[in-house]
This record gives sequence, C-alpha cells and structure tokens, in this order.
Amino acid sequence: MNHVIFDVMNARVTFRNVPIHELSKFAFKDVWVAAEEFKKIPGVDECIIVQTASRIEIFTVSNVETIDSPDARRAEGKTLILNQVKDTWISLTTLEQIDIDHFDQTLEVYKSDDVYLNLLRLGSGIDSFVVGKQEVFDEIVQSLSHAKSAGTSGTILNKLFENVIRLSTRMRDTTGISKDVISLGDIAVKLVDEKAGLDSKKKVLLIGTGNSAALVAKSLNKKEISYDVTSRTVERANGFSNIVGGNPIEFDDALSTFNKYDIIFVATTSDYFLITFERIRLVMEEKKKGTLILDLSDPRTVDEGITALPGIKLLFRDQIAEIFEESVKGKSDIVPSIEKIIAKELPVLSARMKRLDA
Repeated sequence: MNHVIFDVMNARVTFRNVPIHELSKFAFKDVWVAAEEFKKIPGVDECIIVQTASRIEIFTVSNVETIDSPDARRAEGKTLILNQVKDTWISLTTLEQIDIDHFDQTLEVYKSDDVYLNLLRLGSGIDSFVVGKQEVFDEIVQSLSHAKSAGTSGTILNKLFENVIRLSTRMRDTTGISKDVISLGDIAVKLVDEKAGLDSKKKVLLIGTGNSAALVAKSLNKKEISYDVTSRTVERANGFSNIVGGNPIEFDDALSTFNKYDIIFVATTSDYFLITFERIRLVMEEKKKGTLILDLSDPRTVDEGITALPGIKLLFRDQIAEIFEESVKGKSDIVPSIEKIIAKELPVLSARMKRLDA
C-alpha cells in the first residue's frame, strides 16, 4: 500500500555561533531564488527560509511517496540530502575557504520534533536576539506567505508553520512577553536623543560590530538615522553593514575625521582603550561644535581623559544599565512560563504532524 513518508529538517546558522559581522557571508542575496535551488535537490519537496539580521534558517521536507522507494529517513538518505543542502548553501553564498572547511562545526541541524521545538521557541520570542522581540515572529509569518506564493512550500511545511504561528500568537498574548520590549540599543538611542537630539542632520558614528553594536544599529535603522560604522578591520565593518546596516569606513579614517561627528556610539569587545586623548587630540582641539560619546563597551574602551578636550560630553553604559537590566529581568521572568506551554504543546504538535505522515 502506498503512503507518504516525510522527513522535516532544519539547518541553521545564527548569532549564537557566528559573530554578527560574519553572518552576512552565510546569508542569501535572494531568499526566494535560494529556496528554489534547495527545492531542486533530489528528494527535497518543500523549502522555507527564515532570514533576519541575526539568523539564517532553512526548513526542508524530504517526501517519499511510495513504500517501494528509498526511505529518506534512513541514515544514508538523510546524510545524502544534508550533504547536498550544505553544497547548495555554499554555492549560493560568499563563504571563504576557511568557512567551508569549518561548515560542519558552524551549521546546526535539527530533525523532526527538534525542528518543531526550535520553531516554537523562535515564534514565542524566547530564542530571539532580544527576548520577546517581534522581528523573528514577523519573519516566520512573511516567510510562509512568500513560500506559498512562490510554490516552494507544501502541505507539510504549511501545516507546521501555520500551527506554530497560531501557538506563538497565543503564547505572546497570554504571557505578555512581546509587550514593551526594550533593547540595549533602544535605551542607548533614547538617552542620546534626550541629551543631544538625534535627527537626520546629525552625523553619527558607530564603533563596533558585535551584538551590542547590532542592537544600536537596529534602533538607528528604526528611527531612519543614517550612520557610519567602523571596526578594527574594514572587513568586519563591511560584513556588519551588509547584514545590519550603516556605511562601513576604515577605523583610521574614522579617527582622522572624528571632528565631523556629532554623536558617537562605542560598543566594542576590546580589552584596551580604543579612544584616547592622544589619538583624537589634534583633530578635536579645533572643533567648535560639541560631540556626545556614549561608551556601551564592557569593559570601557573610551578613556575619560578625552573630556579634557573642548566640547566633548562622555556617557557610559552604567548610566543606562539599571533600566536595561530591569527590562531583561522582566522578560527573563516570563521565559519559564513559555517553556512550560511549549513542553505541553510540543507533543500535540508532533502528533498533528505525524497524522500527515500516513
């Protein structure tokens, strides 16, 4: 008797195992073209890609329709499809040889119930870059809509994503995890706006390409404020700019034109002072207008000695830490409640999906 046997797989690269500035190398320039390419892999019948500034996630269904055909869930079938997913991914991106050599260590791969669990954690907001943030949930909804229109999804992924969207909406509404979500970047940008005003006329510089810098960049993007971004290497600035935003510039160029900026955010992971009195003295001592610098780095990377220069106002992470920590704690307290709901709903979702596997 003929029946449908399917294998759901999720392969992903996220901010948890790849620095933000490196993620752009794994991202697809055209998500919908990429989904079509993955669907061309023999044995792959459905594909949805969820791609944001902090993650690239591919969901595929391997579907075997006759009992006499090789089962895609056997070890050899799974390995063959996964290898072709890797090869297709590499062919569609700008990965360097070192990234390709370590791709197996970088790529996370989930199957069956683990895929459902990952999607529920994403949709509910507890595995987002900022806990409770709406971005990934919206991307899940949009990715399903586009996949349906393009014809890259089908019965299995449509049913899975529809169930996850429904459950995630309920979890968000009942727990309030998505209410009043404030990131470190939101607080930093708000503080600067209050102290110096933040509008399109201001020249803004962002120093750093890590997670904190990404949060600042997203908040600036939301307010439609243009900004330059720099790091100790221009390659990092370019990678960060490609996936998050900003105009990348060389670090030495940023220092030599320090006087043209009205507002400077510093959010690095350096263990020494990047901005010192001697480094910016010559370029800043003639400046007529004031400059506001907010150092979000931990430990600090801006030397307080620069305040001896005229017009410089220096703020530190400590001045927003209390507000930020209260926000983080408020959301963290909700996470166990969501995890309980997921633990209860996961077996139900799994049973629903298994009913399709018949």
